[in-house]
Amino acid sequence: MRQSGRWKRALIGTVVGGFVGSTKSSWVDPDTPAVEKVPQRRALTPGDNRHYNLVFSDEFEIDGRTFNDGYDPRWTAINKNDYTNKALHFYSSENAKTKNGVLKILTEQKENSYKAFDETKKTFYADKKYIQSAMLQSWNKFCFVGGIIEFRAKLPGDPKIGGLWPALWMLGNLARATYVGSSDYMWPYSYNRCDSRTRISQEIDACAKVNHYGMQAYTGRGAPEIDIIEAMQGEAGKLPSTYIQRPYQSTSLQIAPGVEIDRPILGKRPHEGHWYEDLDYGNSTNVTVDLNPFFYGVTLVHKPKQYTYQADAISANLQLNDTHYNSMHLYRVEWEPPAEDGSGGYLRWYTDEKFVFGINGDSLSIMQSEIPSEPMYLLMNTAVSSSWGFPAPCPDNCECECFECGNPACQCALPTDYCNNFPASFEIDYVRVYQAVNESRHILGCSPESRPTEKWIEGHAQRYMEEGDKAPLRPLQTGGMPCEKDRDCGGKLHGICISGRCACEDGYTGPNCLAHAGFYDEDTGAHPEPFLCKLTNRQPACSPV
Repeated sequence: MRQSGRWKRALIGTVVGGFVGSTKSSWVDPDTPAVEKVPQRRALTPGDNRHYNLVFSDEFEIDGRTFNDGYDPRWTAINKNDYTNKALHFYSSENAKTKNGVLKILTEQKENSYKAFDETKKTFYADKKYIQSAMLQSWNKFCFVGGIIEFRAKLPGDPKIGGLWPALWMLGNLARATYVGSSDYMWPYSYNRCDSRTRISQEIDACAKVNHYGMQAYTGRGAPEIDIIEAMQGEAGKLPSTYIQRPYQSTSLQIAPGVEIDRPILGKRPHEGHWYEDLDYGNSTNVTVDLNPFFYGVTLVHKPKQYTYQADAISANLQLNDTHYNSMHLYRVEWEPPAEDGSGGYLRWYTDEKFVFGINGDSLSIMQSEIPSEPMYLLMNTAVSSSWGFPAPCPDNCECECFECGNPACQCALPTDYCNNFPASFEIDYVRVYQAVNESRHILGCSPESRPTEKWIEGHAQRYMEEGDKAPLRPLQTGGMPCEKDRDCGGKLHGICISGRCACEDGYTGPNCLAHAGFYDEDTGAHPEPFLCKLTNRQPACSPV
């Protein structure tokens, strides 16, 4: 562990990368129960007898935490429109807070006006949305390769009402979720072969011999996606080509390049030999799982046509019930990266420690893609989308692009009782990441030596920013929030109010000293901070903003 007082540097774009020995990670929340911090056999995957060490946790025990850009070492709650997946919501940091020992992501009816961009006309225009929600990302803060990832969470809303899209997931650090300039030609590639079919559409392909931006020559890169849970709710009833009904949990690996010949038709089963085979489904007592016939991936259309490419979603659905919406449940994935040559590796999903779905590296041979080896970050959000739980197809003679609650013209395009589902709270009790002790494939860091991202992000910073941003992420702020009493700064254990400003005790950060510090043990580089207010001999020492 780092010596006292050295934790205070901002953790933005950390570039270290190392595998886990027997030392503790400084990303571990001190509020995590002690038993979780002891290396022990933790894997549920048969045959994995390795000891795993806790390397990251957030217990959300401290009430009042907020996640504005620069407020928290682990998470950033974005403030922007989401124009992916036919989104109907605007993301605001106001809608993510901790209370009663859990993180609450609030989805509510609230109008937002913003400046949108027309991709066809290449111009901005005024637009508005009527739902406000939140997305938290650990992008370019905490990333890792391989391990066990576990969330304990209660899903939002009424399981019988469609429209909400809660998700706990992971994405490669080369793409920042909802920043489509960063994900074009990057998401969701997990491919390391040189061929004419992909070298145009995969921006960092395995044909390149010049190692620009610190990349390794002849190494294909991308931003694959691992979905731990995407929950679909709505009216119960038989669905086509499956025995699963709503509500259900989707677990997925999204990768490219995708299958182009004889692709499965949505709502139908794949033809034998034309989809991924030898997938492992976990049907057992009280567990009902099936292939997901409703999402096989997307075609990313670009001009000219040769830049268009196919992304695949290898996905299974688990039957959920009302308890997943009124009590906490465990959602987990065990991720073993491939060998250096891209072979092997696996992903195995578990809910409440019962096996749901598994993908082995050999199952990806149809397209010669790989189990992810990219540094990936964590995401938590609730989306609302007209492609998720809405009437399909939209009824005839209906205003199908009208989604405003209270507007009579919109009601035919909305799920039954949709507007009664707000406000809805997605509650996360904790997030924990474990990695195998002395396992070289399990790596901590957003830019490890084998899969660097730092120089690429620096060289393409505009892709990861909104208009008007000075940098993709603001440096971490420690203290300095205006205050009147010590309790405004978390109380004497966290910080105190001196001369009208919060000054943080050792081990706490954020403008009001409510966040536990977080950093990589190996990180020795200095990072800038916009404001630092620390206690030294019970006196505040503040740097200028």
